[in-house]
Amino acid sequence: MAGGAQRIYKARIKSTQSLKKIFRARELIAASRIGKARAAAAAAAPYAQAITRAVSAVASHTDVDHPLTREEGGNRAAVLVVSSDSGMAGSYPMAIVREAEKLVGQLTSEGKEVWLYVAGRRAITYYAFRGRELTKTWSYGSEKPTPEAARDIAETLLEVFLADEPEGGVSELHVVSTQFVNMVTQRTRVVRMLPLEVVEGVSEAEEHEALPLYDFEPSPEAVLDELLPRYVEQRIYAMLLDAAASELAARQRAMHTATDNAEDLIRTYTRLANQARQADITQEISEIVSGADALAS
Repeated sequence: MAGGAQRIYKARIKSTQSLKKIFRARELIAASRIGKARAAAAAAAPYAQAITRAVSAVASHTDVDHPLTREEGGNRAAVLVVSSDSGMAGSYPMAIVREAEKLVGQLTSEGKEVWLYVAGRRAITYYAFRGRELTKTWSYGSEKPTPEAARDIAETLLEVFLADEPEGGVSELHVVSTQFVNMVTQRTRVVRMLPLEVVEGVSEAEEHEALPLYDFEPSPEAVLDELLPRYVEQRIYAMLLDAAASELAARQRAMHTATDNAEDLIRTYTRLANQARQADITQEISEIVSGADALAS
């Protein structure tokens, strides 16, 4: 039918132009928010590193039996997966899920029961679709996490970590999140938060320095009990901020690529529509000439 191909291509051009507007808008929104997200992540990082080093140093100067420093030995581990609430961020959500699945497989192969805690609707949807059991989930506003959200997550994880395994507790706490490196690179990472493993951010020169001596008031147990919730909450908050910057950077890059692809599609459909129009014109001219010849004969 004359004009049928033109109508199809014009409809595709119109729909692709609508998608292009959406992609461009999401790219601009991400670009406008990435600066604040990077600044918030950078501002939170020094305190998170400092409190980690302080807790490690204090724990190394006491021989008390405390959850911060106890050795592994239980058969149950908690894994917190920090993902995004919304999509349109390319492979960002799936990269986190793949790393989490790898960690779960490793812990399971070691004979440990894994409890999954998931923050972010994308990962929640992934596990729900596959019928996986989740211990607890959070939709926390991944582009702009708040201290209150970090506190809620930290309190939940601390409660199960401090409980004995027969009473429903866990012996390890792992976090799978994303580390913001720059606008092009965001790395998925796995951190064993509890029991405390290493002192982060210490240079080789500092490792060989003599550590300061500590006096504990009122007692080592009281000091570590006070530090533990602050340590977990601040570490989780810093990871949420880092993940927010990573998500926005990934979304800006993905939407820029999608906008470019939409422009390529529009050019392709426009060329095909012009070719179809030329073919229709040629067919109409042929029909007119054929009709005139028939009348003349």
